[in-house]
Amino acid sequence: MERTGSSGVSKWDIRNKIWDYMEANNLADFPRPVHHRIPNFKGSFQTGLSIKSWEGFDQAREVKVDPDKPLEGIRLSVLQARKALLVPTPRLRTGLFNRIVPPPGATKETLRKCATSQGVRDYSVPVGLDAKVHVDLIVVGSVAVSEKGWRIGKGEGFADMEYAMMVSMGAVGHRTVVITAVHDCQVVDIPEELLDDHDLTVDYILTPTRIIKTECKQPKPWGIMWNKISQETLKKIPVLKILHGREKLEGKDVLLKDERPDTLTAEKTLRAANENFPEGSRPQAEMTSLAQPRQEGEALSDERGPLSAPATVYVGNISSGTRVSDLKEALKTHHVTPARLSWRGAQHQAFLSYSDKSKAEEAIAALKGLSLQGHPLRVEWARNQQGKMAPRPR
Repeated sequence: MERTGSSGVSKWDIRNKIWDYMEANNLADFPRPVHHRIPNFKGSFQTGLSIKSWEGFDQAREVKVDPDKPLEGIRLSVLQARKALLVPTPRLRTGLFNRIVPPPGATKETLRKCATSQGVRDYSVPVGLDAKVHVDLIVVGSVAVSEKGWRIGKGEGFADMEYAMMVSMGAVGHRTVVITAVHDCQVVDIPEELLDDHDLTVDYILTPTRIIKTECKQPKPWGIMWNKISQETLKKIPVLKILHGREKLEGKDVLLKDERPDTLTAEKTLRAANENFPEGSRPQAEMTSLAQPRQEGEALSDERGPLSAPATVYVGNISSGTRVSDLKEALKTHHVTPARLSWRGAQHQAFLSYSDKSKAEEAIAALKGLSLQGHPLRVEWARNQQGKMAPRPR
């Protein structure tokens, strides 16, 4: 269930208000009614073509655009500019996304067809999870968006999940730009308290009359938040299940929101957490051990070798009232951008993972002396990486 703000307004209240207004004022084209859809607002096609005038369009090489009808003009603009166009697979049933490949010598009319939902089906090829994809620009559909960059979709959460999954496979980075295209009436005030940590924010808003730079300060999701995903959702989305298995093998916290671990599973989870804890900060717990205990500082491993991040920074002494969004904002302010943030608020700590040691060293230097909620943070190398780098998984 979605949260309700202090004013008594929820995301669904905002959605319904937008949908009702657009229907009452005839501001949408087919398909109608717009309720429970990303509205195909009047003028959406021309608005999509106008993305060519946006300052960052020329530099974008690989572009991921949602398959919604109002984004058809943007998909055509990407194809006409001979950029790589990626689209999510419908409801993520068979994979994460497909690449649109127009036939050789495609005419303007053929490109126009490629940009439609039918063209997406006829001219696309699947992109595997191990493909070397680096998305420069992401275009998502929205029901409502604020000038601050807060975004509300139609309520299914696919755009948020797709972004988190792209982070997990290394397809997006801190330079990836997120744009949405909406009618001017869809740009409204959205209370910040309605936003969750997993919600995707936008950097630019494209409307029929203007391009809005949001300068959003809310960090985007830094990976899949497994504690917000149910076992039912995992079963429905095969690609999500694959990523879950991969991150589990890497020793990451992948406990789902509706899982209740038995004693053995709880022990494994605790051991995985203990792997990177500095001396003196390991969580205290009493449980029956069903296996030989690991030696102090020994890395968690499986038959393929050690399982640890290439470079991990420990952040401790986090006060109980601190939220992950508070830490993310502090990191952004100090220009610290880890490849992944592992939040363990219950243990008052977090871990910042990096692809190389130099980036981690820069983070430690930048965060030296940082306080949150009046508590000075403890920032240092994670325990199994003090003095030497932990080996990469093989």
